[in-house]
Amino acid sequence: MAFLEIDDLTVRLPEGRAARPILDGVSLRVEKGESVGLVGESGSGKSVACRSVLGLLPAKAQVSGEVRVDGRDVLGLNKASLRSLRSREVAMVFQDPRASVNPMRRVGDFLTEGMRAAGIAPAVAAARALELLEAVGIRDPEGAMRRHPHHFSGGMLQRVVIAAALAGEPSLLLADEPTTALDVTTQAEVIGILTRLQAERGTGMLFVTHDLELAAAVCDRVYVMYAGRIVETQTAEGLFAKPRHPYTAGLLASTPRLDPDAGPPRAIPGRPVSLAEAPTGCAFAARCAHVQPRCTDEAPALTRHDDAYAACFRADEGILT
Repeated sequence: MAFLEIDDLTVRLPEGRAARPILDGVSLRVEKGESVGLVGESGSGKSVACRSVLGLLPAKAQVSGEVRVDGRDVLGLNKASLRSLRSREVAMVFQDPRASVNPMRRVGDFLTEGMRAAGIAPAVAAARALELLEAVGIRDPEGAMRRHPHHFSGGMLQRVVIAAALAGEPSLLLADEPTTALDVTTQAEVIGILTRLQAERGTGMLFVTHDLELAAAVCDRVYVMYAGRIVETQTAEGLFAKPRHPYTAGLLASTPRLDPDAGPPRAIPGRPVSLAEAPTGCAFAARCAHVQPRCTDEAPALTRHDDAYAACFRADEGILT
């Protein structure tokens, strides 16, 4: 049994007299110690799927399906059980580190708060916080404990947030676009820290990003989302070698490459659509170079093709290679 199991998750948010669909039948797995990527353009539903694992969906959301962490149904947990889940089993690193901390409190208080709330003695919690700051590459951990968040650059503060996420020794780490707000050099440093700590501690990780190449570098397997649905999943290596869905191929083609033979990046035509805008058939049909009449009338199911799964009627035709 996988540590994280999302099965047929559907989410709708009230909008006037109707309900706007956000996710439709999303299913994914993360094993213990495994890194799994969740990729797609902005608005595809990645963050909503990620936040569902911690029970962070809006109170008025209409939700069906299952989200299980270590066999427990998250969607059915009460507030006390959710607090326990968030402090011990699952931790999250958000996109903007400054939105994760209280600017009026010292970093040491931020790092030790959860541990002290769990009954750990203040001195033990402080020692643990110092170890974590050192592990994420903070050179003066004792000085950092006494500083406020505004004393840190974005990259340094993201390291602090990662340290806080690991304070409860979680079995699963949710990383929701953790490097988007950082410059390229700092991005590489933060990714290096995440992957090293994840490997050393055997923590499972769900890595949410819009960058398919970054996901492939970090993750063992990758799920590709479009308009609130999973359209492809396979190993990171297989995804680059033989994408099965035109959307995946488009994401790869739009990524700049160092290889001179790769040519310039090519943007996917058109614009992303939300699930609420999606047509009756394939949501990607209007942007797809390989569309056929059937695609506009019928939504393809996610089906197996060798070692991959893809929601495309032409996944086995070799049209993308």
